[in-house]
Amino acid sequence: MRWRLHPETLREETDDPEKLRTVRDGLTAKLDVALDNRSRARLLSLRAVASRILGDLDEALDDARLALTYAEATGELRRTALARARLAQVLRWRGEFAEADRLFAEANSSELPDRLRAALHEHAGRCCYDQGRLMEACHHFERALDLRRADDPELTARTRVALDAVAERAGRDGFGPYPRTRDEIVRAGRPPVPTFDQDQQRWGYADADGNLVLGTDYAEVQPFREGVAWVRRPEGTRWALVDESGRTLIEANNGYRAAGSFSDGLAWVSMDGTGGWMAIDMSNIVVIPPGFDDVRPFRGGLATVRVGGGWGAVDRTGAVVVPTRYHSLTTALADGRYIDGFTEEGLAVVELNGRRGVVDRTGRVIVAPAHPTVVVHPVAFLIGDGAGRWGALDRRGERLIDRVHPSRDRVLEEIDKLLADATPLL
Repeated sequence: MRWRLHPETLREETDDPEKLRTVRDGLTAKLDVALDNRSRARLLSLRAVASRILGDLDEALDDARLALTYAEATGELRRTALARARLAQVLRWRGEFAEADRLFAEANSSELPDRLRAALHEHAGRCCYDQGRLMEACHHFERALDLRRADDPELTARTRVALDAVAERAGRDGFGPYPRTRDEIVRAGRPPVPTFDQDQQRWGYADADGNLVLGTDYAEVQPFREGVAWVRRPEGTRWALVDESGRTLIEANNGYRAAGSFSDGLAWVSMDGTGGWMAIDMSNIVVIPPGFDDVRPFRGGLATVRVGGGWGAVDRTGAVVVPTRYHSLTTALADGRYIDGFTEEGLAVVELNGRRGVVDRTGRVIVAPAHPTVVVHPVAFLIGDGAGRWGALDRRGERLIDRVHPSRDRVLEEIDKLLADATPLL
């Protein structure tokens, strides 16, 4: 179905509500026989879209919240982002802006396809418009255009309507408050940050305004993560753990010569500072016994580890999910970033004897290590032959685009053509 954007409210409207009700009834019929989490997440969130546009906001809210529960159970980044955005849309129409803003911000991961990220910015901008946060709305609209302007004339047309509405409202009421940061939107308070006292040659922590909140009592400090930080006092060689008030949670006499930041509730520590890494919780309980020569922080419930010369991965119980047989486990992303271990959706690039492949969070090999270069794209895997020719595999590891293109950018263009009819419905 097609609908138009109201030029003042920036809400979708339909010319044929009866047809939309018929569509909603069809979704209900499919839900009666859908049993898996993926299908139920999709059908419920689409029914929430239909109910929202029809004005049945209570029904839309119930469906959207349940859809998000099912989507999160799949562990799939894109599916969860769509469910969050559709719930945020319902909340926006209900005037529950704080939660809507938070959901839009949480949904918009850099690992998502550009067309979905553009849609998320567009709708987050409309939510800001409703609140009179017009500068922030403009930032979102501009970001949406940056991502998709050349390839999405419909987005450009909708954004033109939105910017006209912003201009009219700003002329009447002003542009509103200054744009918020993502942390402010998701209500993630900024923790104290390390600060160095040149006179005392000691470290402490300061708040966002530069005021000292934890005294300069330390020879070394690490940044706060998950509300705690490792510190080392001048008289010692071992690390202690403190919270944001300065209270000691783990004393230095536990003997940790090396300690990594907490992530997913666990931190890697070493008694000798060179190996024998083990994972502890904030109560200093050993969750994963020693036995690793090198480690990386947990990310999405998994951590990359090395035993001898081989890299693999363990879960939060210490169970090996990826055997420690690979020469590296560093994942290249299509936006140019590299991450240690797994993406948000649980994919990692592994390397064996100079050839790269892809495994998922269960250790299943999706792409065998047979390619000189593999890059994780939001909907595919880019593959290079090391001689300048590029192609792509789909998310099952099957051939999608032949490896004949002279650059990654050309492959990205080909992928975008394949997605031409895949505009996300929010």
